This record gives sequence, structure tokens and C-alpha cells, in this order.
Amino acid sequence: MAALSGELKASGASFPNTYYQEVILSLKDAAPNFKVTYNSVGSGTGKKEFGSGLVDFAGTDSTVKDTDGVPAGSYLYIPTVAAPITVSYNLKGVDKLQLSPVTLAKIFQREIKTWNAPEIAADNPGVTLPATAISVAHRSDGSGTTNNFTKYLVAAAGAAWKLGSGDTVAWPADTQAGAKNTGVAQLIKAADGGIGYVDLSDAKDSGLPFVAIKNKDGQFVLPTLDGATAALAGAELKDDLTFNPLNAAGATSYPITAPTYLLVKPKYDDPKKAELVKGFVKYLLTDGAAIAAEVNYAVLPADLQAKALAQLDKVS
Repeated sequence: MAALSGELKASGASFPNTYYQEVILSLKDAAPNFKVTYNSVGSGTGKKEFGSGLVDFAGTDSTVKDTDGVPAGSYLYIPTVAAPITVSYNLKGVDKLQLSPVTLAKIFQREIKTWNAPEIAADNPGVTLPATAISVAHRSDGSGTTNNFTKYLVAAAGAAWKLGSGDTVAWPADTQAGAKNTGVAQLIKAADGGIGYVDLSDAKDSGLPFVAIKNKDGQFVLPTLDGATAALAGAELKDDLTFNPLNAAGATSYPITAPTYLLVKPKYDDPKKAELVKGFVKYLLTDGAAIAAEVNYAVLPADLQAKALAQLDKVS
């Protein structure tokens, strides 16, 4: 590792950004002549930049679609970490809140507009809820966090969720949009009655409280790394190494646990570039994994980590 010398540029998902930046920082000691830049611009922009050849690899929390500008056969998925997507809120006088998937769907569709609505009260027996108006915050940019949050609602709320899923969806007009996870966190913080979806690391950084979400087994579970790890254990793995831990079974599983991936080329025009990409991603998956829990990310199970490293070996 120490002998690696050169520069890589990458962009993409903001969801794993805190983790990637910490690993890049630790590179300064591990490989002083190796510079990696990761620009947190959202999964949608990252995929486009990778497809256009503007970056050497890209981060995404969502799989590649035909409309993303990434040609078929030009990429491999390398899973890196997973983490809870929190439902964070800001409500004076309420420091403990729990929601079922259908109630959550109705809040984000603006069918429930005040915090003392009967559906929210039914999820929170014994809690005094104010008549404060609900202010919904979501992502303004093409986002894998949005993709996973809405995929969860499709799976868990069924017919109650009507907006579908994707890197972008048609949110109601009276909702607020913020760029990246940090932008959503700021909007929630700015509004008494605010609610939105934010990765665990950014939500913790902003000091927001989290909703306990009713999981598939009927348990209300807060977003934690243990809850994410439990969800990972029940996730089905596809041949391309994409996997879906959303709405996973298990009493302790946190149901809005999202994966994240790097997109790398199977073959780089410059063998030196291939060597650098492989060196960095291997470091991220091995030595760098020790950093993950410190910044609120769950490491891959050992068998999946081994498969990710085998996938990386295909790069030339």
C-alpha cells in the first residue's frame, strides 16, 4: 500500500461520504504519495459522471438504470458498507416517537399534516402529541438515499404508499427539498414539526432525534449499527453483489437499512489507474473497515467482504 503513488478522482453518494472521507484521511499515513478525492454530489450525479468518464470510480446507493448514463458492461458493483437511514424529526416536547410504515407513508405523502393526528397517536400510546404542523423534508438531488427510503415504503407500506420509488420521486408540492443528506438535516432542524430521512452519520452530527420504526416482526426499532447488522444478515445477495436489506425480517432488524456500492470499471485504459483503484478499494474494504463503526457505518459480513474482494480482483 505504501508504495502506491498517483491520484484518483471519484464522486457520488452523500450517504457514505463521512466514511469515505475518513478512509481517505487515513491514506495520508498509509500511502503518503497517493491522493484520492471523493466529491459528495449524490448518487445520480455520481453515476452520470462515471458514465461520462469524468471520474475513476463512483459511489452509489442505488443500482444502475438504463437512464443513468452508464453503459451496460462498463461497470462492476463493489459493496462497501451499510447504514441505517434514520427518520429524523424536530418536535418540541417530544423526545421519543415511534411510527409504523403506513403512518410514515401518509406523513411523507402529506395525508397526515399535524403531529396529533389519530394515526400518529395510535402508534404512540401515552405520548402527549402537540397540534404542530408537520413539515416534510426530502432530497432535491438524484439520491440513492431517496431510492432506498422509497423502496422501503413500497415494501413495507404496500398500497398506502403511492409515490413509487427512485433516485427522485414526485413529492407533494408543499414539502421542502434540500441538497444531500446534510441539506435535509438542516431543513428538519430549522422547523419545529420537521421530519425527513437522513443517514445515521449526518443525523448524529446534526443532533437530531430519531423515530423508532416498526419492523417486519412488529417491533419498534431505533436506527443503530446493531440493527443494521441484523438486517444485513437477512439480506438476499444477487450475483452482481447487489443486495437488499430493506424491510428485513428479524426482531432486532432496523428496517430502513441501506447498502452502498462503488462502481468501478472492469478494464481501465491505463493499467496504472487500475492498480490505484484496486489498491484504494482493497484498503477501504480491509484496513479502512476498522473506521466504519467510529463514523456510524456497519461493516459487511465476512462472506460478503470476501466476495467484494474477489469482484475487485476482476478489475484490470
